Amino acid sequence: MQKSILIIFILFAILVSGYYFFANTPNPGAGPERFIVPRDRGADVSALLKEQGFVRSAWITKLFLSVKSGDTTPGGYKLSKGMNAWEIAGVLTQAPYMRWVTIPEGLRKEETAEVLGASLMWQEAQSNDFLNAYKTIGAQYREGYYFPETYLIPTDEDGAVVAKRMIDKFNENFSPYYAMFLKENIKEGTAIKIASLIEREAAGHNDMPLVAGIIWNRLLQNMKLDIDATLQYAQGKVGDLWWAPIHGPDARKLESPYNTYLHKGLPPTAISNPGSAAIEAALHPAKTDCLYYLHDKTGQIHCTKTYPEHQRNIQLYL
Repeated sequence: MQKSILIIFILFAILVSGYYFFANTPNPGAGPERFIVPRDRGADVSALLKEQGFVRSAWITKLFLSVKSGDTTPGGYKLSKGMNAWEIAGVLTQAPYMRWVTIPEGLRKEETAEVLGASLMWQEAQSNDFLNAYKTIGAQYREGYYFPETYLIPTDEDGAVVAKRMIDKFNENFSPYYAMFLKENIKEGTAIKIASLIEREAAGHNDMPLVAGIIWNRLLQNMKLDIDATLQYAQGKVGDLWWAPIHGPDARKLESPYNTYLHKGLPPTAISNPGSAAIEAALHPAKTDCLYYLHDKTGQIHCTKTYPEHQRNIQLYL
């Protein structure tokens, strides 16, 4: 009985090794290619490898991946159709040379650099290159143009190149709006600034048009915006927080051109990097008579026409 089991095991081993050497015959002339492992952890990597011609057997490749006992990290890998399945499994259980990085809406540039740095294992020099890229790309790109999106980025890519990539993505997504804002006689810089305020002030996409309408109302009536987010941007990082709460009237006396409690009009630059929904809201604000708003503890927005009414809302909801 034991002898029979041993014979079966030997035959199986011969079968597998034969398939390994012959069914996945390497192509010595094939050069390196990029293979992308999707962000979806449930994706069948072995099936993708077969579909794209890297291996001839998905199940053999899956077996080799399990034998390697490594987790395949989503990202980009350099593979060759000249590799056999065992070699490919070895590459896919190592760190990818490209990583998926998701940049949320509404971050300031420094926060974006932190997200990139953590994912791509940047050194300080790469972060600085990212933060200062606008100096050569264009001063208008200091803030607001780093489009929130999911990117697949080489881990060794220069920070300035990443910045250019994100700015290009912003311009690509913003280009349909250029004519619309021009028709409304709204400059691009003004649109981006207002969208950045909306992004930070709204509790979600649903109340962005209302926030936009109130911001436009205050601008058109030559009122100070009195927006906490601009003051938070001016004060920078407090402890571990980039958007630390504003406490007390004295905090609102911070001398900065970004302090909209002291200065009328829009801040000198955008204060965050807005997504498409905030840009849409800046272009299509809700029609409202409100000049004041707040969000209660559940995130529900409440707006009023007068400051006394706003004071009552503060007592009622905050």
